[in-house]
Order: sequence, then C-alpha cells, then structure tokens
Amino acid sequence: MIEFKNISKHYQLKGQTIRALDQINLVIPEGSIFGIIGYSGAGKSTLIRLINLLERPNEGQIILNQKDFTALDARSLRQERANIGMIFQHFNLLQTKTVAANIEMPLKLLGIPKAEREKRLNELLEFIDLKHKKDAFPDELSGGQKQRVGIARALANRPKILLCDEATSALDPQTTKSVLALLKKINQEQNITIVMVTHEMDVIETVCDYVAVMEQGKVIETGSTINIFSQPQHPTTKNFIQTVLQQQLPINILKNLENQNHNSIYCLQFLGKSAQETVVQAVIKKFDISLNILFANMTEINGTVIGQMFIQLLGDPLIIQQAIEFLKQNGVQVEHSGDQV
Repeated sequence: MIEFKNISKHYQLKGQTIRALDQINLVIPEGSIFGIIGYSGAGKSTLIRLINLLERPNEGQIILNQKDFTALDARSLRQERANIGMIFQHFNLLQTKTVAANIEMPLKLLGIPKAEREKRLNELLEFIDLKHKKDAFPDELSGGQKQRVGIARALANRPKILLCDEATSALDPQTTKSVLALLKKINQEQNITIVMVTHEMDVIETVCDYVAVMEQGKVIETGSTINIFSQPQHPTTKNFIQTVLQQQLPINILKNLENQNHNSIYCLQFLGKSAQETVVQAVIKKFDISLNILFANMTEINGTVIGQMFIQLLGDPLIIQQAIEFLKQNGVQVEHSGDQV
C-alpha cells in the first residue's frame, strides 16, 4: 500500500511560491492499477515522482508498506528504491547501448553476477516478445518496441511497484492498446502495484482499478474507476469522462426534436448486468407511454460495461413515474435531464 499523508510540495520561482501539491491525502491499494489524471500543471507528475523520492515533499509523509520513506537515510532509501521501477514517456533508453544492455543496466548497477543477469534478461525478452531484437539499438526500434524495452528494464529488479509517467502519450492508439495490455498482464501475473499518470481518460477506462483526479495541486475526486465513471461529482471529472462517454445530449438532437418539451427528457445509465438486458423494451411493452430513444452510447470500463441512453418520455405523468420506478428496480440509474438541456 502507498499512502500520501498531508503532502505539500512548493517551488520558488522569481520570488514567488508555486504550490505544485497542496495537502494531498491519498491511499493506493496494494496490487492495484491506480490512475492519476489531470490537465497539464495539475501536479500529477510531481506526485508520482514523490513515491520514490526523486523529489522530496516540503510537508507530509509518504508511506510504502508501512515504511515512512521521507524518514529514511540515503542508504536505506537506495535499497528501497530497488523495489520501485519507473517507465517514462520518452523511453529514456541509452542510444549507444543495445536492447540487451539497456535492460541489463539496473542489474549491473546492483552488481548482479553475469550468469544471473543473462537469465533474467532472457526471461524479460521472452515476456515482452522482443528476443529477436536483443542486439538491436534503440534507433532500430518502433515507438512501441522502445516502450517495451523500457518496461523490461523497469521490471529487471523484480519491483513491487511500477510507476508510469505518461507512458503511452508518445504512442499511436494501436501501440497504446498493446502496451496497456502488457501492463495489465504484469499486474495480474506478478501482482505488481502500478501507478499511472496520464491525461488520457481512455487509458484510465482500459486498465485502471482506481483513479484520482487532480486539479491545481489538489486531489478533487478519487474512487474506483467504475464509480468515478458512473457517478462523477466534480466538473473537471465530468469533463474528462465526456471524452469517452457522452454525458449530455448533443445540441443538434435537441434542435431537431419534434416535441420540444425538454422536461420530458431523461438520461438512463446502465451498469454491468443491466447493460446486457432488454429493460427498455420491457418498459415499452409494459407501460402505455411514448418512449423515444434520442441518443445512446456504451463503453467498457476495465471489464465492466457501462452505457448511457437519452430518452424522451411522453404520456400520463403518473404512468411515466411508474415506468421510471420500474427502470430503477431493474438496475438502471435514471436522471431527469431537464436541467442539462
């Protein structure tokens, strides 16, 4: 478990104090994939660099597996850092070294014997499916291959924690998908806690178990990924979710409505099992009302299906209310969208 207790970090710039982090309290469960998302300047990269104390906080404690990292002496900190791997946005590979030499580098620095290094190297090359590139140099690799080498290097010491600072933002969508699948495999097979900093909500939805949303050096919202997606509270969180899951009815659909009674519009949210059932069809058959489907979309959040549907309900108000109660009883969240539109 990783815990931030009252963490603050500030810098002096031209005589002014810049607060990069302001009283952060956050718990990252062991064995999870935890996403930290925010716009540029939110403080997310600063926060992840505090985990292995590449930067030190001005206030507060960082607790890893019940050890206060901020209280460790230099020697103890070096020993503990061996349990933390880091993957960077721009790969940070040594251009004059081969793939093998880049992956072996952490093991050499720790003085691991050659035979043991070679055994671990072959395991990692097999794991990232790059045995055929063992003697290649970084310039001969694609972006995805470079990042796989970076991942292998980060795993060389068998870390317990893996830090990913915008690890996919320099990659194309298809390569991003393959790298995320590899990180998911690492988490599941090796039980490594992965902390991911990103500004891409589709990264969060694909692999993260939990997410923290940051803004201006503060954590403004945190929770399980599915809860954050299904019930976002803060406007910034809603803006991020809007990039992958439509939260409001498109304005052009409103303009073209035959019946302009916007108070008759509702947003239905389907989560998990309810997304697989024909509950809307059941409402149409069961109740004497007019149900007009205006817009619908669906996505998968780390293995759980979540969908939204905007509908217009016309008819007797009492029967409409009965239909809404029926939807709720069948696991559908119903929100009146009159205020949104």
